[in-house]
Formats: sequence, structure tokens, C-alpha cells
Amino acid sequence: MSQAFDPSLPPGIPQDDGTVVTVGTFDGVHRGHWEVLQEIRQRALATGRRSVLLTFDPHPLRILRPEHAPSLLTTSVEKKEILAETGLNYAVFFPFTIALSRYEPRRFVEEVLVKRLGVKELVIGYDHGFGQGRSGDADTLRRIGEEVGFAVDVVPPVFADGEAISSSAIRRALKAGDPEAAALGLGRPYSLHGLVVRGDGRGRQLGFPTANLAVASSEKLIPAAGIYAVRGVSRAGTFDGALHLGPRPTFLGSPPSIELHLLDFEGDLYGEDVRVDFVSRIRDVRPFDSVSALVAQMREDVEEARGTLDVRRQMLREV
Repeated sequence: MSQAFDPSLPPGIPQDDGTVVTVGTFDGVHRGHWEVLQEIRQRALATGRRSVLLTFDPHPLRILRPEHAPSLLTTSVEKKEILAETGLNYAVFFPFTIALSRYEPRRFVEEVLVKRLGVKELVIGYDHGFGQGRSGDADTLRRIGEEVGFAVDVVPPVFADGEAISSSAIRRALKAGDPEAAALGLGRPYSLHGLVVRGDGRGRQLGFPTANLAVASSEKLIPAAGIYAVRGVSRAGTFDGALHLGPRPTFLGSPPSIELHLLDFEGDLYGEDVRVDFVSRIRDVRPFDSVSALVAQMREDVEEARGTLDVRRQMLREV
């Protein structure tokens, strides 16, 4: 029987029958990642072994080349929340260090995968690279596996709109303000968490009270500036909403903000963590000649958000 998901590898993990392992950064846990994770889960169930994901924290580039480190689709907390739904036995968040980056492929396999995880089957994605300078690949793993006693299998890419799904492609879509393309790759809407903090109260004055969100992690990817149709998830429930993300050019001197207006919601969210799911981009941020012109546009934005989200709900019911 499969054990409950454990977010870290405890000392003395049972290795009587060995494990089925995959290794990677898995930022976003997108549809391509999901194929790999379900493959190790099914193989583990078929053989009576335990399924193990080995991932790294922080992102390797954050240590090796911080100036080139990508913004994260999923923070460690978000990644754990998603992985909890995969049915895996263990997810190991392995500290990535300069010392680890210098491991030759064989050393990494023998000291980490074999000795610590008891690997008997290793499943990797089609573009997997590991070891010092990513010098190890699938052929390297197969050679080592034949010598030390584990099998290696490669899962092919998953495609969306003719392109192999990747974390990089999803980042590009979000930076271009295309949450729908990102969702196609992720298999779910892109989301971010924010703490509701006090703003200047201008939204309420204009007739559209907003929750001002502060994103805790500076590494989290923030989509392109714009007005979005979103869903907001809080302790009070899930609500349709419209989100302003970016500068506020109508009010000179006002800093950029992330402001969430929840439709048909009345209440106080100060101090709460709220998740925002990006559904569709409505328009660019632009300045208005007057406050009344801005308010008129906000009414249109809210109605467009409401209509878009109603249509999406109906589409999901029909699937």
C-alpha cells in the first residue's frame, strides 16, 4: 500500500525493494513534469517499491549564476502543495550547494541516488542533464545503471500548440501577458500568493474596494503588467475577480501595485494570505485623463472579467 506523501526524506527510508526515482528542478510542476511523476508512481505501484522525487532548493542557477537565475513559477511552498496531489511517496528537497554542483555524474549517482535513495529504477525527462556542468545525460545514466544495478527510462516531451512544454516557455508566456498559454502548459491556471496589506484606500473611494497584495518571495515570477480576469482564493472561499498589476499612471507618484477586486464579496481580508489564479488578460495598463474616465473603464473591466469567468465555468461544465 502506498504511504502518505512526505515532503522530505526521513532518516532510514525503507529500501527493502528499492525505489523508483526521478530527479530535476521541476519548477512549475507542469504537464511534462506530471507525465514523469505519474510514470514513477505507476512503476512503484506495479513493483511494490516507493516513488521518490529528488528536487533541488534553491534553484541551481541561484547558486551557480545568480544573475541568470530565472524567476520561479513555483516557490518551495507552492511546489510542495502541488506535489502533495501527485500520489508520490516522498519528495526530497535536496539543498543545492557549490559542493554538490562539483560532483561528477558517477559520484552523484552513487552517493545520492544509490546510497541515500536506494534507486532501482530511474525515470528522467527527455532533456535531463546532471552532474558537474550538466555533463551527465541519459546515456551516462544507463552506463552507470548497468554497472551498479538500476534501470533507466526516458519520458518523451509533452507538446502544446506544437511546442514541447517547458518551464522556460511558460515563463515567456507569462512575461508576454498570456496566462492562457501558460495554463495550457501548466495544466492549471498560473497562480501567486500575496499577503493582504493596507493600501491608500483609493479603490474603495472609487467604488471598487481592492485587496492590496504583497508577494513574499522576490524570486516569484510576476506576470506582465495589465488588468486580468482572475479567481481569488481565501479562507472566505473562492471568488471571481479583476486584478490590477503594475503601475498606476493616472495617479502620478503612486507606486506599482497588485490590487485584487473580488466580485460579489464583502468582508475584511487584511492580514490574510490570498491566492490569485490568472485566467485571462483584459487589457494593458494605461493612463486616463480623469478619474471619472478611469472609473468608467473599471466598470467595463469588471463586467468583462465577470463574463470571461462565467464562460470559462460553463466550458468546464461541458467537458
